[in-house]
Amino acid sequence: MKVGRIGIEKKGNVSLYDIMEYVKSNPETRKSGALVTFIGIVRGFTHEGKEVDKLELEAHEKEAEKALTKISDELRMKPGIVDVILHHLTGIFSVGEEMVYVVVTGASRKDVFPVLIEAVERYKHEAPIWKKEYLKDGTAHWISE
Repeated sequence: MKVGRIGIEKKGNVSLYDIMEYVKSNPETRKSGALVTFIGIVRGFTHEGKEVDKLELEAHEKEAEKALTKISDELRMKPGIVDVILHHLTGIFSVGEEMVYVVVTGASRKDVFPVLIEAVERYKHEAPIWKKEYLKDGTAHWISE
């Protein structure tokens, strides 16, 4: 699989290793003095404290990729930023499994940390990606964050 800056991938099709290999292969990365990552994993408990069994993620792939591209393109225009990489996985995930990768490279740590936070907050609100929690008590429900 060839990894790029943006992706909505089926679980198992991309890993953090793949993303980091892409980052290293980008000649623009040599302009960076900092690289930060966010890895979203499945939490074992709901916000109300109920135990989670698994999580299902679905996406409107074409629209989600458009939203992620827009976020990445806009954030890459910020001073000191070299690249913003967003990959969200879909499928069924167990507690602790990785489901999203965000990588920001830039001139310094002062440049990249705020952009990483903004990228995470924006994809959660702008990309059409849906989560369904399956609880240990046998119930399930769609959630929004």
